[in-house]
Amino acid sequence: MAVTQKCQYALRALFELARRKGEGPIPAGGIADRQAIPKRFLEVILHQLRQGGFVDSQRGKEGGFYLARPAEDVTVGEVIRFMDGPISPVDCHRERPGHDCPLRGDCVFRGLWDEARLALERVYDTRTLRDLVEEKRRMELAAVEPPYEI
Repeated sequence: MAVTQKCQYALRALFELARRKGEGPIPAGGIADRQAIPKRFLEVILHQLRQGGFVDSQRGKEGGFYLARPAEDVTVGEVIRFMDGPISPVDCHRERPGHDCPLRGDCVFRGLWDEARLALERVYDTRTLRDLVEEKRRMELAAVEPPYEI
């Protein structure tokens, strides 16, 4: 299962809001510029994220978007499920109405797909927006520190 581009943009927008926590509401244009997201597409995504309870917004001259919940309470898995649906390594493994696999119940790969799904869920569900912000800070510090030489 590939995470859709729309979901990647949603994650990047949420990351940017988490990263800029304490700066007040962030305009959509500022998020779009910092995260290389097409602004018009981002506006649709932010509206969807608002409906999902991930972000809130403030209108007016000083308006913009901000996280509706603390960054440490929002997991990557939660966002992926909201934007893309159930996590699954293959499309045939997803439980979807109208999708009927001819091998259902007799598929030798089902156990493999279940194991892969659990591994994906474990990774996505244990990473929060706060974790990503902290990882970015570590990356920035590592890029600034001169190499140690003797």
